Amino acid sequence: MRLKRLRTLLTRPAPLPPKADPFGRRQCRAVPPMNRSRIVIAVGLFCGVYAVIGGKLVLWGGMPGAQDFYQSAYDEVVAPRPDLLDRNGEVLATDIRTASLFAEPRRIVDPETTSAQLRAILPELEPRTLHNQLASNAGFVWVKRELTPRQQRELRDLGLSGIGFKTESKRFYPSGPTAAHVVGMTDGEGQGIAGMEKFIDARNTAALQTAAAGGSEPDPIRLSLDLRVQYILRDELSAAMRRYKAAAAGGVVLNAETGEVVALASMPDFDPNAPAIASGSGTTNRMAAASAEMGSTFSAFTTAMALESGKVTMADRFDASEPIRMGSAIVSDDHGQRRALSVPEVFLYSSAIGAAKEAEAVGIPYHQAFLTKLGLLTRMRTELPDVAMPVQPAAWTASNQAAIAAGRSVETTPLQTAVAAAALINGGKLVPPTFLPRSRAAADAMAVRVVSGKTSETMRALLRLNVVDARGSGASADVPGFRVGGKTATTHKAGEEGKEGAKTFNAFLAAFPAEDPRYVVLITVDEPKPEEGKAVATASMNAAPTAGAVIRRSAALLGVKPKFGDAGMSLLVSY
Repeated sequence: MRLKRLRTLLTRPAPLPPKADPFGRRQCRAVPPMNRSRIVIAVGLFCGVYAVIGGKLVLWGGMPGAQDFYQSAYDEVVAPRPDLLDRNGEVLATDIRTASLFAEPRRIVDPETTSAQLRAILPELEPRTLHNQLASNAGFVWVKRELTPRQQRELRDLGLSGIGFKTESKRFYPSGPTAAHVVGMTDGEGQGIAGMEKFIDARNTAALQTAAAGGSEPDPIRLSLDLRVQYILRDELSAAMRRYKAAAAGGVVLNAETGEVVALASMPDFDPNAPAIASGSGTTNRMAAASAEMGSTFSAFTTAMALESGKVTMADRFDASEPIRMGSAIVSDDHGQRRALSVPEVFLYSSAIGAAKEAEAVGIPYHQAFLTKLGLLTRMRTELPDVAMPVQPAAWTASNQAAIAAGRSVETTPLQTAVAAAALINGGKLVPPTFLPRSRAAADAMAVRVVSGKTSETMRALLRLNVVDARGSGASADVPGFRVGGKTATTHKAGEEGKEGAKTFNAFLAAFPAEDPRYVVLITVDEPKPEEGKAVATASMNAAPTAGAVIRRSAALLGVKPKFGDAGMSLLVSY
């Protein structure tokens, strides 16, 4: 058997050599089937592992990291803000380009040296904070926003690695604090945070985003302010604060026919170009965002209410010879005449007794409804975002009705008081206030009649009488040729009644020209001090002359022509 197998092996032909490759390559033998399967499996595993690794890398690359979060914000298209203009086209707010300094700490080789070089140009930077920023592992940090051109040039000349500049948009207010409480301001990110700037963001967000996406500039927005009159108002208020050593002052010039606010200022104020340091009482708009007892200016509303009700006529007289009891309160006059007073005399002398009896004649429901109709007891609607809510008693009684008739126990904003007063003298129509331009036709369409034309004519005459009559308190507000009418108010602050040197809130409500008023001017002076040689500091000594100065300087700019004589004021003769 073994010999047979051996013989077979010896006689089997030898295997042929592999065919020669024309390119000289060595040919491999065929791979057995089992070996081919193992190779396929190995290749598949290899490809699978790398596919998983590649997928993870793609996934991680798509996830936003800290640097990517910044990059998203950094590259975001910020909508340009529209210019704000006054009614004559003067720029109140606009965008300007500024450079800001940033650092990429990962690219900074020597943080200590870099920090020292930066502080040589920007000494206001805090050393420890700056060094910690530059030595961190962050991809991006802001170093200094809003560089001056000189600072940018000097920093660029240093040629520091990891330090760069970004051009940003900065809100600029050419008139500074002149119209700060109306125009408002923006924060460091360019968002409106006060005044009309905040109103624009609330109203025009979609329009601003559309403009930004399209690469266009938004249309400018024109306000009702007259920058010339605004400057005069603020200048006179500033002078009043210095002269009377007052804690605060405020004023508004209102178009009685259209409701347009031509000027509004509140002192102290702030510079919107420096929002970081705008704080404290200077940011409070005392004309719209703060309420106060408006004192004897309410005599105008009480008198108009009594006449409009038909229960009181100009021929009526009220006994003011001695204090009276109204509910639980004793009502007395500061300047008692100790006799019966006519309706004009109640107004001229600011008689609390007479006002209380006028209010008693119409009753509490009518009194409350009348003030509500004038908008004095509800929140005022206007474009300004911050408007104070008036304060009134939870329940009206005979005692607080008497106080309200004399301008006490109710707090409202000075701007609301001016708007309500405009309704009394413009023919009897209440027009909502606005800080945007409004035509006479548009104003008439939204006006609501609150008193008759006859009552309005009588109130114009009484306001003028208070200025020209020796019994009145408004003589210091008179301006020759412009026929000013008005009413003073000297209100003792809570707890100050009867005290020597008591703190007061003074106001003067003016209208001109008196026979056909086009403008209402309201001036407030808070806690004024008596001038040298004087024992008191009443509204007739500070608020009234301040109002007169504003009217004297601005009347011509407002298109009011001087006219001498009191033609058309025949009612004055009978008073």
